[in-house]
Amino acid sequence: MRSTSLNLVYELAKENDKVVFIGSDLSPGLLEGMKTQFPDRFFMEGVSEQHVIGMAAGLAMDGYIPYINTIATFLTRRCYEQVALDLCLHDLPVRLLASGGGVVYAPLGPTHLAVEDIAIMRVLPNMTVIAPCDAEEMKRLMPQTLNWPHPIYIRFAKGGDAIVSRPDLEFKIGKAIVLKEPKDGLFITTGITTQIALQAAEELANKNLQVGVLHMHTIKPLDHESLRHWLPKVGKVVTVEEHSRIGGLGSAVLEYASDHLPEVTHKIKRIGLPDHFSENYGSQASLLTAFGITKEALVESFANSR
Repeated sequence: MRSTSLNLVYELAKENDKVVFIGSDLSPGLLEGMKTQFPDRFFMEGVSEQHVIGMAAGLAMDGYIPYINTIATFLTRRCYEQVALDLCLHDLPVRLLASGGGVVYAPLGPTHLAVEDIAIMRVLPNMTVIAPCDAEEMKRLMPQTLNWPHPIYIRFAKGGDAIVSRPDLEFKIGKAIVLKEPKDGLFITTGITTQIALQAAEELANKNLQVGVLHMHTIKPLDHESLRHWLPKVGKVVTVEEHSRIGGLGSAVLEYASDHLPEVTHKIKRIGLPDHFSENYGSQASLLTAFGITKEALVESFANSR
């Protein structure tokens, strides 16, 4: 997803002379074509994320559309005040391209695990929060970021993830996608957990349970219309995310239900990361298994649904 998103920044720069790229201490060969063709719109800053956010805000105030890329934890924890006050307070069209959302950087430990980024980004006024499920969906997202009038936080996986999105289903910022229609139950997912939910739904179908998958790629603005339509229609709802159970997708769904459909809140269960720092190192898959974000765990969440 990362290479797809950055290659598309270059394509957008060819289309619009207001697009600029800002990296923070990234690979010297990154976006070499853009650096060569548009040297005045390509910036590689050092380990200085707070400066990068302020720099992007200044460029946006001058009419540019900055795309920033670095590791997700550095874009969120390290420069949160600058994101809040420089970008969101002024509602500037800066795009934060966050590498390694969730537990992608498992070998590097808690300093690099972006497991509360959705929570702290979505609480900011004017911020849009998006987690595509695969590289093909990223291709459908990026052109829409060009004219989006607000700051955007885009969370990617590590790359090489299975392609589960479908080109025949319309992609629109703020509009969830039904990848599998529900009857007995519903998974609500975001990011790469969508592919895990689809696998679980297939296995549940073999058990004569028709559990749908609603891919909520945009966590903010949340698609209230889809929730209003589907939540009352099913017997059980399980939200699934590679993020803390506190403040992420599951919390957003429960907040909506509590405010608008309180009668359905009892049937919503959240699957996500526990409220403590990871003590394990390894791979993304090994940490997801340790935290119970697996196909088997998702199947088990519907074990007593009949």
